[in-house]
Amino acid sequence: MAAPIPRSRRTPWRRALRRDWQLYSLAVLPLLFFLTFRYLPMLGNVIAFRRFQPGGSIFGEYWTGLRYFRLFFTDPTFWSVFTNTLVLGALTLLFCFPLPIVLALLLNEVRNRALKRFVQSVSYLPHFLSIVIVAAMVLQLLSVDGTVNQMVRAVGGEPVPFMQQAGWFRTIYVSSEVWQTVGWGTILYLAALTTVDGDLYEAARIDGANRWRQTWHVTLPGIRPTMVTLLILNIGTFMAVGFEKILLLYNPLTYPTADVISTYLYRVGIVSGNLSYAAAIGLFESVIGLTLVLSANAISRRTVGTSLW
Repeated sequence: MAAPIPRSRRTPWRRALRRDWQLYSLAVLPLLFFLTFRYLPMLGNVIAFRRFQPGGSIFGEYWTGLRYFRLFFTDPTFWSVFTNTLVLGALTLLFCFPLPIVLALLLNEVRNRALKRFVQSVSYLPHFLSIVIVAAMVLQLLSVDGTVNQMVRAVGGEPVPFMQQAGWFRTIYVSSEVWQTVGWGTILYLAALTTVDGDLYEAARIDGANRWRQTWHVTLPGIRPTMVTLLILNIGTFMAVGFEKILLLYNPLTYPTADVISTYLYRVGIVSGNLSYAAAIGLFESVIGLTLVLSANAISRRTVGTSLW
């Protein structure tokens, strides 16, 4: 009778901690950061169900139940900003997710190292600019006396008040997001491209595949795990449309298309002081974001076999 195969023994966590305590100590500060600024503040969500008054208890004065949820569910202003959030989030995801992939594939085909580094440096640069600087540049370029309108006048046209017209805001916001983030987004894809096996390209060339076929059948499947991971992470921030940039760019004239949940929360919670109402809306937004992440992860796992967890 054959002897049973012994099960592999796992190293007890205490022994692993004593052995590699230097490595584990590097995780202390990140864990403290997330505990302090991500998990402990979740306790404050209780004021979405309680009446909070400044100067009183941090957990509210008395229980109100679902009163604040009913308020924003019946508030037409909330549904307007909710729609704007969905539209801006969808447009940002539609353009800012695939364009870094396209740029990385194009840079991967460049054989001149000097040109490749120059293009990378130019495309990375906007990421290091402060959002305040980017917003100021946009406002200056698109003002009535700005560079764009000076060019319009030069060809005989009438100046357009871009920043005072609600119809232009989404185009301006998404364009600035693309300019600021696409170059930086190529870093992970370029790193993933280096892991694709070169023998696969050789086999594809032997089979008669051109560059487009090699990209479609070798390159894209090779970086698919990275693409799926970043897509799920981007969907996780779908509802959190850039608060700072919108706050710096929008004005009452562009509220119909520019006002999103985060800016509405700022006006309701910080400016007006209705913190319980703002907490209820923020909790609703977080639940939707969590649902989107879990759904995207489940769909990815079932369709392409790759998921975040």
